[in-house]
Amino acid sequence: MLNLHLEVWNDVERGRTQSPNKNGVLLQSQFNKKTPSKLHLQLKEEEHVRQKLAQKVSELTSDLYLKEAELLYCHSQISRYRSEALLLAREAGSLKNHLAEYEYQFECQSKELAALGLEKKTLREELEVTCQEKEELLERWMEEKREEAERINKHNAALERWNSYAGRLNKRLYSRLRQQTWPTTKSQIIQKDLGDQPSPKND
Repeated sequence: MLNLHLEVWNDVERGRTQSPNKNGVLLQSQFNKKTPSKLHLQLKEEEHVRQKLAQKVSELTSDLYLKEAELLYCHSQISRYRSEALLLAREAGSLKNHLAEYEYQFECQSKELAALGLEKKTLREELEVTCQEKEELLERWMEEKREEAERINKHNAALERWNSYAGRLNKRLYSRLRQQTWPTTKSQIIQKDLGDQPSPKND
């Protein structure tokens, strides 16, 4: 771009000094026909115009350099942003995949949690039923033990009364046997003594 501006400027300079008029005569011949004062003034004016144009071209060239630098910077920024956009797009796709996976896992865990909640409710109900049955069985067992204890106590009491009664009967029987055995023995002793005495002789 800068070379193009320089070429244009050189073409303008060459055209100013060598451009022909309608009759094919150079502008230099016209300058020679004029008076020296007018030529000097015209040269100064043209020099001033040329300097202004040169300054303007220089300014435009500087602006062009700045614009080109800005354009390069913008291109580099665009390239960087494009790379970042592609990277972010990849990351967004990866995050989207992760999000879909997490949503699926969350859905599965929600279903498992609901199933576990239902199972927990069922187990709690079964536990309540089991506890109630246990309490009922414990009460029945305690009732049976109380009844068994009462039966044992009654049996022991009856056995004790029977033993007491049997003891009294044994005492009475033993007393009667002694009473019956003692007179018989005494009468036998008396009869023996009488048999031992001498009998009277007949005269």
